[in-house]
Amino acid sequence: MITDPKMLELLVCPITGGTLSLNRKTQELISFKAKLAYPIRDGVPIMLASEARPLQHNEKRVHKK
Repeated sequence: MITDPKMLELLVCPITGGTLSLNRKTQELISFKAKLAYPIRDGVPIMLASEARPLQHNEKRVHKK
């Protein structure tokens, strides 16, 4: 799990270069700009577009960085 805020600041969306928000509940890094959720598996963020899932229409900017 990414617990260090500095680490989260260093990670960016590989598609847009934009910031990511951590969803602790789903263990995902969210790119609202790309509308993708990147999984975190065994504490390692998987920053591949092919592994990301599209955000649903009801998923809004409620996650904190």
